[in-house]
Amino acid sequence: MRAAFWLLALFAVAAASALFAGNNQAVVTIFWPPHRIDISFNLTVLLLAGLFTLLYVALRALSAVFSLPLEARRWRAQQKERAMYGALMDALAHQLAGRYIRATKSAQNALAQEKSLGQLTEHSGQVTGHSAARSSQLQSLAHLLVAESAQSLQNRALREQHLQSALQSSAPRHAQEVREGVQFRAARWALDDRDAGAALDWLTQLPQGAARRTLALRMKLRATRQLKQTLPALETARLLAKHRAFSAAAAQSIVRGLALELLNDAHDPAQLQQAWASLDESERGMPELVVHAASRLMALNGDVELARSWLLQVWDRMTQPGSSIGDNLRIKLIGVLEAGLDSIDATWLARIEAAQQAYPRDANLQYLAGMACLSLQLWGKAQQLLSRAAMALQDAGLHRKAWRALAVLAEQRGDEAAAAQAYKRAAEL
Repeated sequence: MRAAFWLLALFAVAAASALFAGNNQAVVTIFWPPHRIDISFNLTVLLLAGLFTLLYVALRALSAVFSLPLEARRWRAQQKERAMYGALMDALAHQLAGRYIRATKSAQNALAQEKSLGQLTEHSGQVTGHSAARSSQLQSLAHLLVAESAQSLQNRALREQHLQSALQSSAPRHAQEVREGVQFRAARWALDDRDAGAALDWLTQLPQGAARRTLALRMKLRATRQLKQTLPALETARLLAKHRAFSAAAAQSIVRGLALELLNDAHDPAQLQQAWASLDESERGMPELVVHAASRLMALNGDVELARSWLLQVWDRMTQPGSSIGDNLRIKLIGVLEAGLDSIDATWLARIEAAQQAYPRDANLQYLAGMACLSLQLWGKAQQLLSRAAMALQDAGLHRKAWRALAVLAEQRGDEAAAAQAYKRAAEL
């Protein structure tokens, strides 16, 4: 369509020119005393157009002649610039391919080309598009590639030399993004060297926005875990989970593991309660953490009533139909409750009896109810419940303790044969 319009326009111009020049009787007279020259107007127009074209071509030719030195300098600069970027791309390709020595040589070649290009630009003025910002970025990236190759080759002296050079090249304001990348790399190298303190120092030098990125949080989590800083690691893991850096299952597993470490680091009841209070509401609702916290509190001779109050939410979930509480956690919960049976109150005793009656075939609940009766010196009921539990318990620890309790009950009755038989069954487990 565009070609058709151009063709129509050409015909229109041709028609207008023919109409104008065909019947044009105008004459141009030039007086040059004592001469007089008469020229048709059409010829005058053609001569003027030809003269203009000749002058234009002459000026362009003179301009091209005088610009030859500048064009030669620009051509040399472009060649150097192409060689510089080619060397940088070669360095990156060799780095990705694991050819670290070749990557180092290519990156150093790129630095040499950049230096030569900078000197040429200073002497002849700015003749290429290679600005100061691009120069700083290229220098930083080239130094970073050399440092990365040196890290892979375990040449720490060369790595530190080019790391400092990369930081100096990225010091200007227009190279801040490159500088952040250099700092991220330095932190990662410190982590690879098992120097978590240095890694945290590098991360603290990052701007506030960069320190909240997923990459920075991942490295901070790794560094704090290496330094056994459980609480900062837990806070970092929460941020990563919020940013969806892990899958839901992985995030929950990491947070749960760090929370368990935080609880294990407590050495007295006060520290344990402080650690428990530092957990989020969702974390305090994890059954594994609740049972472990109560177990630690009892192991540290803390408040047994407080431990049982923590366990209440897990107990309610465990005694609900279709509970998702696993067998291992059930057994651990029963073990924690068993450790505090000496001070159990009537409310908890009623809960245990109600659960045992609601699930009469649950051997674990039979065992717990039997041990509760034993602690309250209800010998007959304890004998009945423990005898039924001992025949169905799957956990070796609870099975062994059930037979030992039956042996103690037999000794109280004076039945030495039954006591010996129960001790024998306990020893076989």
